[in-house]
Amino acid sequence: MSLPQLLEISHAQAPYFWGVDVGGTGIKLGLVDDLGRTVAYEKIPTREAEGASAAVARIADIISKTESALGIVGQVPQIGLGAPGPMDLPKGLLVAPPQLPSWWGFNIRDAVGEATGRPVSFLNDANAAAFGEFWLGTGRHAESMVLLTLGTGVGGGIVIDGELVNGVNSCGSECGHMIVDPSPTAQLCVWGGGRGHLEAYASASAVVLRTRQRLTEGAESCLSGLLGSSDSELTAKKIYEAAKNEGDKLALEIIDETARWLGIGITTLVHAVDPGIIALGGAMDFGGDDCPIGQRFLQSIREEFKSRTFENIYDGTSIGFASLGPDAGYLGVAGYARKENQSL
Repeated sequence: MSLPQLLEISHAQAPYFWGVDVGGTGIKLGLVDDLGRTVAYEKIPTREAEGASAAVARIADIISKTESALGIVGQVPQIGLGAPGPMDLPKGLLVAPPQLPSWWGFNIRDAVGEATGRPVSFLNDANAAAFGEFWLGTGRHAESMVLLTLGTGVGGGIVIDGELVNGVNSCGSECGHMIVDPSPTAQLCVWGGGRGHLEAYASASAVVLRTRQRLTEGAESCLSGLLGSSDSELTAKKIYEAAKNEGDKLALEIIDETARWLGIGITTLVHAVDPGIIALGGAMDFGGDDCPIGQRFLQSIREEFKSRTFENIYDGTSIGFASLGPDAGYLGVAGYARKENQSL
């Protein structure tokens, strides 16, 4: 995976803002200038078992050393921080993120603020990615947009008229938990949510589960040799490769089904907030725009959406892949810190 392209500090425009994107295995720290151009970047292991306080100390150390090395001490007024939920945004708490079990109940916002001596803007990681795409990526010329992140689960972020939908209970924009299947036998959500959520049908975990179920029922596929293996071997990437390299019928069916479920979910989102732009991010893009399978996936989503909405809404809604990739999170929280600092 390539690193972000860095801008020489001599060509950058102050003030600067840190974006810290905390994940279950890694923490990304990006320093951007006032125009969103990255001037410094580092990724460190989360080391979840060492606890949140140890990670905060390492974050603060990198921030201090980087600013000194670049000669910009005093020119970084605010820090952006993104992390997985569930969380309590007003209190700055990590409530119970499944990826960070040792960090539950930790006030990460205030801890980072105290360690760095600056105010911290705190966001859900998917909302952060959405704001990154809105500020610098797919939605940079728009007033509103929705981002869906397709990975182990399905994340989401909604920006309406330039404002993120964070919600009263810090659960705003949890698009992966919208109901797409109300039947009593609907699939269960990956992260312990309820039955019939979009995540249960359109995440990488759901793609693997459906493929495994179909193979168990006797479906013919070049993937059948992985039937007895763990989910670490039968992956969404392997399913994509079977579709791309072998034209595997089952793999193509699974991808088309995933597109159908996403089309249903997107229709509901569009009918609720009418954003004009739906962007698809995350690791599961089936090759994206550069691959016939990714193009087929996207076209199938559009066709499902078209069959369920009104003609003028279909014509006025763009559905495509996001453009910032894994950088969207740190760029988004840095941009949100910039936005909140400007409003002071």
